[in-house]
Amino acid sequence: MSIWFEPVTLEQVQRHFARGDNLAAHLEIRFTELGPDYLKATMPVDARTHQPYGILHGGASVALAETMGSVGAQLCVDSSRFYVVGQEINANHVRSVRSGLVTGTARPLHLGRRSQVWDIRIADDAERLVCVSRLTMSVLDGHGRPAEPRS
Repeated sequence: MSIWFEPVTLEQVQRHFARGDNLAAHLEIRFTELGPDYLKATMPVDARTHQPYGILHGGASVALAETMGSVGAQLCVDSSRFYVVGQEINANHVRSVRSGLVTGTARPLHLGRRSQVWDIRIADDAERLVCVSRLTMSVLDGHGRPAEPRS
């Protein structure tokens, strides 16, 4: 059984959330899979995502995790009535990566009326765990909603 509020395809997620001039677009975060209870996305490990010592920056891993969890959280609510915002995120960086792609998998741990908790696991090309993150999202009433994403 699907956790998504409405039926949604990977193509719709890619089209809606990979727009224009935002952090996810700059980091080339790409949604690659949408299952009944998870999302997957990739991000290149290159000069844009390196820290000064030539390895994946922890902040880039957190940006991937928060992007994935935020998109997943929004897909779980009625967008005409609610929107979601990040409340807290933590991350444990367990392996360094110098190049290639990292792939994140986001799954909810809790889907409540006013909050959601997401588990995001990021792995390297060899499917070794790089980072594990937990994201807490607030589900807010649609009144006073922020502006729609720019095209």
